[in-house]
Amino acid sequence: MSAIIRMSAVENSIRRIKHLQLVLTSNRCSPSIVLCHTDSRITIGGVSRAVKNPNSPQLVPINYVGKNIPQSVLQHLRWIMQKDLLGQDVFLIGPPGHLRRAIAMSYLELTKREVEYISLTRDTTETDLKQRREIQEGNAFYIDQCAVRAAMEGRVLVLEGIEKAERNVLPVLNNLLENREMQLEDGRFLVAADRYDKLLEDHTKEELESWKLVRVNENFRVIALGLPVPRYHGNPLDPPLRSRFQARDVNPLTFKDHLDVLRESSPNLQSDKASQMLSFATTLISKESTSLGLPDFPMDNLLSVIKILNSVPNASVQNVLEKLYPFHVMLAKEGRTAVVDMLKKFELLEDKYGNLTPCSISNIQYMTNEDNADVTIQSRGAKFNVNMARGNQSPSSPDSMDYISVPSHEHVLADMMLSHSVKDFCLIGPKGCGKSLLVKRFASMLGYQLELVMLYQDMTSRDFLQQRMTSPNGDTSWRLSPLITAAVDGSIAVLDGLHRVNPGTLAVLNRLVHDREVTLFDGTRLIGHDRYEELKQKHDLTDTELKQCGILPIHHSFRIIGLAEPPSIGGSSGQQWLSSEILTMFLFHQVKPLSFKEEMTVLHGIVPGFHEASLEQLLNFSHRLRNATDPTLQSLSSSLSTRNLVRIARRLSTHPNDCLHYAVNKANLSRFLPQLAHQALDKALEDAGMHPRPTDIDMKTAISCEVTNNIVRIGTTTIPVSSPDNQMMVPDTLFYENSQHLSIMEDMLKDFLLGEHLLLIGNQGVGKNKVIDRFLHLLNKPRQYIQLHRDTTVQSLTLQPNVQGGVIIYEDSPLVKAVKLGHVLVIDEADKAPTNVTCILKSLVENGEMVLADGRKIVASGSHIQPSENVIVTHPNFRMVVLANRPGFPFLGNDFFGSLGDIFSCHAVDNPDMESEMAMLKKYGPSVPDTILKKLVLAFGELRSMADQGLISYPYSTREVVNMVKHLEKFPNEGIANVVKNVFDFDVYNQEVQEQLIDTLHKHGIPIGAQPTNVQLAKELPLPAIILSSHWKYDNFRSSDRKMLCPVEEKNIKVKGPVQLGVRCLPMERTEARSLGFGEEVARWVIPLDEHNIITDVAVTKDKAAESIHLVTCSPVGLYSMHSAGTTMNFLDLYDVFPGLSRKMVRIAALGHPLLGQIVMHEEQGNVVLVIDTTNGSIQRLYLTSMYEEAKKKFTQRFTGTDQENFKMCSHLAHENCLVFYQESGILYVVNILEGSAYSVDVPVHIKSLHLSSKDSWLIEDATDNRKYLLTRPSPKEPVCQLHSITTEKIKGPQLHSEQCITISNEGLAKEGLASALGQEIESPNRVFADSSNIASIAVGFPDLKSTVDIYTFPRSIVQPLKNASSEATSPLNGLVRKTTVTIAPSNIIQVLPMSAQVVRITPSDKVPKEALPSNDISKSVSNYLEVADLSRHTVKYIPVPRPTRVSQYVSWFSGGANNITMASTTNDGIVTIDAGGIVRLWETSGLKLMNSLKEWKNMIGSEDGRPLQINYEKEVGKGVTSPKHGKEDPTNEPHVGGNTWAGGTGGRDTAGLGGIGGPYRLDAGHDVTQVSQAEKDAVPPEVLLAAREMAQKAFKEKLAEINMSEYDAGMYDKFLSNVKRQVQSIRVILESLQAKNKERQWLKHQTSGDLDDSKLIEGLTGERNIYKRRKEKEPEPGAPQVLPKRLRLVVDVSGSMYRFNGVDQRLERVMEAAVMVMESFEKYEIKFKYDIVGHSGENYNIPFVKGDKSPANNNDRLKVIKTMYAHSQFCMSGDYTLEATQFAINDITKTEADEYFVIVLSDANFDRYGISPSHFGRVLNSNEDVNSFAIFIGSLGDQADRLVKNLPAGRAFVCLDTKNIPQILKQIFTSSMLST
Repeated sequence: MSAIIRMSAVENSIRRIKHLQLVLTSNRCSPSIVLCHTDSRITIGGVSRAVKNPNSPQLVPINYVGKNIPQSVLQHLRWIMQKDLLGQDVFLIGPPGHLRRAIAMSYLELTKREVEYISLTRDTTETDLKQRREIQEGNAFYIDQCAVRAAMEGRVLVLEGIEKAERNVLPVLNNLLENREMQLEDGRFLVAADRYDKLLEDHTKEELESWKLVRVNENFRVIALGLPVPRYHGNPLDPPLRSRFQARDVNPLTFKDHLDVLRESSPNLQSDKASQMLSFATTLISKESTSLGLPDFPMDNLLSVIKILNSVPNASVQNVLEKLYPFHVMLAKEGRTAVVDMLKKFELLEDKYGNLTPCSISNIQYMTNEDNADVTIQSRGAKFNVNMARGNQSPSSPDSMDYISVPSHEHVLADMMLSHSVKDFCLIGPKGCGKSLLVKRFASMLGYQLELVMLYQDMTSRDFLQQRMTSPNGDTSWRLSPLITAAVDGSIAVLDGLHRVNPGTLAVLNRLVHDREVTLFDGTRLIGHDRYEELKQKHDLTDTELKQCGILPIHHSFRIIGLAEPPSIGGSSGQQWLSSEILTMFLFHQVKPLSFKEEMTVLHGIVPGFHEASLEQLLNFSHRLRNATDPTLQSLSSSLSTRNLVRIARRLSTHPNDCLHYAVNKANLSRFLPQLAHQALDKALEDAGMHPRPTDIDMKTAISCEVTNNIVRIGTTTIPVSSPDNQMMVPDTLFYENSQHLSIMEDMLKDFLLGEHLLLIGNQGVGKNKVIDRFLHLLNKPRQYIQLHRDTTVQSLTLQPNVQGGVIIYEDSPLVKAVKLGHVLVIDEADKAPTNVTCILKSLVENGEMVLADGRKIVASGSHIQPSENVIVTHPNFRMVVLANRPGFPFLGNDFFGSLGDIFSCHAVDNPDMESEMAMLKKYGPSVPDTILKKLVLAFGELRSMADQGLISYPYSTREVVNMVKHLEKFPNEGIANVVKNVFDFDVYNQEVQEQLIDTLHKHGIPIGAQPTNVQLAKELPLPAIILSSHWKYDNFRSSDRKMLCPVEEKNIKVKGPVQLGVRCLPMERTEARSLGFGEEVARWVIPLDEHNIITDVAVTKDKAAESIHLVTCSPVGLYSMHSAGTTMNFLDLYDVFPGLSRKMVRIAALGHPLLGQIVMHEEQGNVVLVIDTTNGSIQRLYLTSMYEEAKKKFTQRFTGTDQENFKMCSHLAHENCLVFYQESGILYVVNILEGSAYSVDVPVHIKSLHLSSKDSWLIEDATDNRKYLLTRPSPKEPVCQLHSITTEKIKGPQLHSEQCITISNEGLAKEGLASALGQEIESPNRVFADSSNIASIAVGFPDLKSTVDIYTFPRSIVQPLKNASSEATSPLNGLVRKTTVTIAPSNIIQVLPMSAQVVRITPSDKVPKEALPSNDISKSVSNYLEVADLSRHTVKYIPVPRPTRVSQYVSWFSGGANNITMASTTNDGIVTIDAGGIVRLWETSGLKLMNSLKEWKNMIGSEDGRPLQINYEKEVGKGVTSPKHGKEDPTNEPHVGGNTWAGGTGGRDTAGLGGIGGPYRLDAGHDVTQVSQAEKDAVPPEVLLAAREMAQKAFKEKLAEINMSEYDAGMYDKFLSNVKRQVQSIRVILESLQAKNKERQWLKHQTSGDLDDSKLIEGLTGERNIYKRRKEKEPEPGAPQVLPKRLRLVVDVSGSMYRFNGVDQRLERVMEAAVMVMESFEKYEIKFKYDIVGHSGENYNIPFVKGDKSPANNNDRLKVIKTMYAHSQFCMSGDYTLEATQFAINDITKTEADEYFVIVLSDANFDRYGISPSHFGRVLNSNEDVNSFAIFIGSLGDQADRLVKNLPAGRAFVCLDTKNIPQILKQIFTSSMLST
């Protein structure tokens, strides 16, 4: 529809133009107005006026009247003359351009009227209009300004830019305009001429003068020039001011008049071309085009491009039109299309994409004795000579300025030459594309001197023209600005940063640009060279006379060149600086980034030694980003501008060992990119084949620094030590080296050696200042330091003005000192200062140039300019180092990196990694235990991660950790739990944040809030007395004939593989268990099991330095491996190895050194043996039997029908890399994994169990008669193959031989432990046995002694089952359905800990003695107990193991119960358990270790030392509480502190409010909170508390009734809200911070009270009043577009599959929680954010739940929303409308105007079922470039969602299987686009 409207508007305009042309070509003519004039009278169309000779002819405009005045202009002149004769002031109103001013000046020239001209800006004050005070010879006096001079002398006052003046300025002229009266500051009073003359009749002139009355000349007139407001930006006219003017609409020249002017100026141009161009321009200013929102075409400048075409007739017409109207740069797609359509209609379109035939420079010839040059331009094969102005210097070659010629730059230079021949021009291009270089090259070609003027937002009109100063004797004077100096000297003034300066300020240059005329603040007038010469000849004046009159010529070679970045297109927050008014000031040239080939040429020319392949890879990557359709990637391309590519190439050429991956990340500052942008960059790097070098990590850990022989070495980079003159300026700070900071310093040194200026960005407290101070200390470089803040100004950054003896003295800032002396300037907190201030650093860094406020100029060291009083030459050793916080949330400072990052070499300074931080903290606290330091490092590491994710707002830094360690070092008895409060007490009044902080600290074992008495160790019971129960005798040790040597056969192990499987790294959130209390449990974490996973085995790699826990699951088979103290775990999906969901018996064994990290996996039924490297996923299969044997077995089984005999694995010696596999039939396979050898032993025994009690002695139990055998080595070099039978002789007590030995230790008890256990001094080999009927047994003498073995037993008493013991519920299907239960290996049920002399076994609740149970009833929350029998202390205790929070029915059914636990021992005789829910727990059972750990735990809590404490006084309320009440409502809502009268007060009593005591409930009235002390709160009587509680309950019920909500509904909604409460808080923190930034107050200048404005000190000396500034909320710019809200549409999946699979993964509940989170988060932010929630299902693609204009008002409304979602999902038809819903949402949301649009789709990943392809869905997400579309998959079967995300556009899709992660995803979306504004 919009396209149709656009085309109809264009067609209407074209029809009107063609009709106008037809009229013009006909013979009909309208009556003409004739101009007649003599020396004494002028007549225009019958209106005549007398002309008098002026008193000051130099003030009469000159050369404004042309030879042929168009009829439309004559009509305006005639009207002005009429008003002049009537004595009326006039207002010429019209579109931007110089036509209105030209008409006014033409009239004044014709009538010989003197003019007083002033250009009004937002900086114009009353003193600029009336009188300004100056100081001369110590005396202050007033100087009349333009309005007063014009009134007294009878001149015409021309006020241009009425709409730009502030509202309170122009009313001072009201009385002068109406009554011709005005009170002056010096006491005089202007009186109208007729009244003055009447007074003269009665009084003498001397009397009137004594009364200070001054006559206003009757010829005084005012001509105001302004733009219509509204339509254009500005202040609307004040009604009293407007009523005093007569208005005249001055439109552009009529088509005929304009065409005549154009044809007159272009004799060489085809006549139809001018007509076509004018028709095109007229169409663009028609009403129809204006309705499309297109800026006005600059009609007045059409003559300039016609002159260009006259010089080069075959030049591209489209190209020259784009110089006037750069629509490709400033218009959105719709606008560009409209302009292209118009060009096409008028046959002016050559290429719609702007790929036009360019011009080039063929030759430049300087004219002798003239200030001109002939430039030969080649266009389309023809050459044309174009005459243009040149500078007064000799041209220089490209080689002298490191200029590399490339075609696109040469074409731009040719276009610049053509523009230079007719007008000023502006270069528009992104940062780093070469604008400044092109200007330098242009100036050198024409011999120009450049005057650089850095523009900034707070720049005033005075800064453009003149600065006020004081002479040494205190006299005030004015100093010319660089711009005016350039105008006088004939230089080029480069206005760098046109996009930054306020358009109202830039208006002061209008007359200088259009007419080459300007009036300065001291009254001096500069006029163009031609007018100046005409003035001299016409009035016979000399240069000296004109100078005495304050008139100076503008050099005819003077030009202005603007530099700007492209305007932001679209959105109310966009920066569209290229307005209709600025379009009239310049011709515009777009400087595009170089092409691939051109950039290759440039880099080869600047860095000739750069590696070709690396260069090509770098350029390919940068151009891929620039040409990407994804806006995220396009935004990243700005960090890889040509300037940055040159920097990267220089760095890599000098340091070839650096990698491209690191260089690109460094240039993009990827560490601090939003998550989406970071992911997109990583994916782009991976696609481009740029990978990090592994050696970088090794170099980082091995880096060091030293100073030897005056050479500094940091890593591998060296630099000589400096020898400064002022050693005092070299910083010296306490610095503890660590690898991360040294790595950063080496990077800095590499760039420092290349001459780069540095930018260090990081969070607060990460050590930026420490790093740079240490860096400068090593280099022995003096430092100048300056810290910026929000009030930093351009003046204070460079100079500090002071008043001494009535004279303004400028003191050099550290910046100027550093430039002079060659010091290193450190600018701290650069992000705190406004970017419009810090942008002035660009010229200093890039060009070495800067103009100071006192008139001095800093020039580059290689500029060949000699230093003088006004010239400071930059010292060659000068460097700048800028420190800033990272951009974005939560700092919300100014984006220094985004503004100026590309001119610095950027370095990200992050918090140190764990190793570096540990090493550094150890230096600060050498006596602080490592365990404490590690807890602090881990806890703060997680807090920083939470801050990055937006879960908390404050990013905790290393600074806080260092301060705490210092405290612990000095006061070790206070305890870490108390010391951490020094940091976290800031957050005690924020309950949500405090909960998060406490949870995190507890997770890492910091017992904040714990009491030393809260020790929860299990009860210890005495063990039964130990008895000698039996003897073992060997039957065949002494009888040589009875020794049995079993057959041994060596085996060749066949190895297949290795095969690489992908290792998935999963997060591991270890939680320390000893947070609030002390018990045997040490830590816990959760394994992310699937609902079908059953844990079958666990093994531990026992190594103190690298202990790892491995567990294997079946259904399907998977392997998890993790370090017990790590933060991640590795997962290998073995589905491809063991396909299906069958419940296979899979066991694992952890290998020892040197195979640490590898495990052996054994599947018993198929005898599959795998060796798996858990770190890299390498898998090898071992074949124990030959293929022939395997085939023979299968053949026999098939034809005999017998079941295959399973193999079992014995892993007691796995730590020695030896494993034994056996079958019940008596076959043993002994495998040495390390050596790769194996042999088999055929034992004549049916093996029931095998126990490897030592490397040489194995115990075998016979399955037939439970007889025991010992298998030993015949000799040390032979295999274990000699079998000995064992006879058991019973003595008394329970018989051991009747029970199976479940496990036997492979190490014996120590001497002390054995003696304590037996109660006698004895030293003998021994082993600890554990069986099913006794607690434990000790075999003394076994296995080394071959004599009788004594068996000592701790018998078990019979335990009566508990009546209330929890048991597994039996299923009614148990007897009907056959199931295969996955059994747990016996070794995973009982563990023997020989070092601790303990036996630990898993014991069900009903087997635990009653006296061992805890006093409180915890049976429902306990699954099993750990029975810990301490043999040396003769005690036993039962440690409760919590029940898993959630176990699927599948696991409970097939694993034999939900309470199943698997167990293994750890390195230091600890225990690890894993329950069926995947919860891993570490236990400490040793009495000695528990005693030491308890001591450490109490030390962490801290203890009081008994000394008297200092008394702290708190403000007391002073009165007790009485009874709770609501309180009175204050209609004015004034804040009330204390008392008990008003509701909503703070710090009071009895009433509803905040921070007080005794009130019934909390009530927030929006005021600051005064908190009463906790002691007073604790002192509230219980009856008052009860009354307050009852009143709160009553108020709660009334509130529910008010919103029609039952208590049941309130509880239901609260259930959903409680699950996302923290996430809501997280999002609100972001929104509040954003809102706070937007409301930040700004300085308002020209105030009569407030803080003294440093820039107005001289005005203060002269006595002016408006010299102050005040902070106030910034008002929107006049005419600025309304700030529109951002619109968010949440598209939720409420299809039947969501309800169907909700029981599997709670996906529907996640959708409902997400909806609650969005509704709660955006409450109270509806003005800035509008949101809709719509659903889709198999019935419809647009089901509205929440509409943007009617968001839910209360909890009841929000509950109804989620209830509706749930009900719809339950009862809707099946099907899927995901594509249609997404497309509709994207199309529909843009129908309502907004600042930005966001569509977020919440869906499951069930796309395969409905045949939806990821590519199709991706195209839908990207279908509208104005809408930011994202998909969040919250439900997935298997890896559906992961596969889908990989195939969708980068950064557009997320997998979220837990609602708590949705805020992190939303934050990524917000920070990527929404919050960037």
